[in-house]
Amino acid sequence: MPTDRKILVTGLTGQIGHPVARILAQDNEVWGAARFSAEGSRERAESIGVTPVTVDLETGDYDGLPDDFTHVAHFAAWMGPRPDHDRALRANAEATGLLMQHCRSAEAFLIASTNSVYRPNADPCHRYAEGDPLGDPTSPFSPTYSMSKNAQEAVARTMARALGLRTTIARINASYGPNGGLPAYHGDWVAAGQPVHLRAPGPNAYSPIHEDDLGAQVAPLLDAAATPATIVNWCGDEVVTAEEWCALFGERLERRAGADQVAVAVHVVDARYRRPVLVLPGPRRRERGELARVAAIPCVGADGARGVWGVLERVVRRVPRAVLDLPD
Repeated sequence: MPTDRKILVTGLTGQIGHPVARILAQDNEVWGAARFSAEGSRERAESIGVTPVTVDLETGDYDGLPDDFTHVAHFAAWMGPRPDHDRALRANAEATGLLMQHCRSAEAFLIASTNSVYRPNADPCHRYAEGDPLGDPTSPFSPTYSMSKNAQEAVARTMARALGLRTTIARINASYGPNGGLPAYHGDWVAAGQPVHLRAPGPNAYSPIHEDDLGAQVAPLLDAAATPATIVNWCGDEVVTAEEWCALFGERLERRAGADQVAVAVHVVDARYRRPVLVLPGPRRRERGELARVAAIPCVGADGARGVWGVLERVVRRVPRAVLDLPD
């Protein structure tokens, strides 16, 4: 873990940015960039030892943002429900280039991308490697997200070479933890009796990674930054399907876990390249020490779904008591 450095974390109010900044702020001067439009969001940043700075990355107006950071971890992203391609490109691609230009004196830059950049494979259990074809899988939640993240990667790769700025582009799989994430969102929908949108046909396999692991692995990913940019999948080592965790959510919450099968791209990714980059991966910290095992589907093997129970415990603690019908 870096120490005594000046680090910028963008997207501080997001699901990943906050826990990453909390870990880095233990031994570094950390600044958090966001719009801070939600009530109490600045105070939440200050409570973990982070200096909040209000910046709208889309505008390119960074007058209030210092430019002397030693390291930058760029987690800010825009995911809109409408097909606004112009805004998606401005917020995710153009903003990345402008930020890299502003912080061009940094020693290293980490760009948080997504496994959604990959072209969907006919095999739902295909393990995506960094050299696999890229494409434009669309999602009903944000139809422009994958397209704009592919554009972001192109911008980041160009700026890394143009500025001589050491860069790592890390493609995150499904993240989760106390601060949210895809499994948690599915749990919320199951608790509310809403359908969960999954790919047809299934299974919908993921390589989920806990937010604590993301925070612990930022330092080695920054160390691996290079010009041209280093590109790596950023995921957990276990494979689990959304069908399995939704079924478990439904069982624990006594709700029917309905699945609305639609054409949504999901990904299982290969972590082989991540392992040498990280040298010795830290322990996978979950919500409980010993995790219960559940049976995995044949294509992912017997150890596939151990991490589900950690997610489940987080979801059970999060949803309202009234929804859970728990006694006082």
